[in-house]
Amino acid sequence: MYTRRRHVYFAMMGTCIGLFVLAWGVVRLWSVPVAVGMCVAAMVIPPCAAVIANRRGPDDRWWDDPSGDPQSDRWWDELDGRGGGR
Repeated sequence: MYTRRRHVYFAMMGTCIGLFVLAWGVVRLWSVPVAVGMCVAAMVIPPCAAVIANRRGPDDRWWDDPSGDPQSDRWWDELDGRGGGR
């Protein structure tokens, strides 16, 4: 799961960089508005890539899952204000 998300993230970021380079290295020679549009599209990619890279998969351990150490779990439950142990 993590490897696939990482590959998608790097592919999206590579596309972003590619759009910027193509926009100002090649496309601006023919059409500045199209180059600006490509840069606007490239601006949207990094936040989307971050969301995709950081979303939790069905097999990922969530922050609230017990760690397996009973003493640590009791301590965190006490800090979180939960009554009783797990």
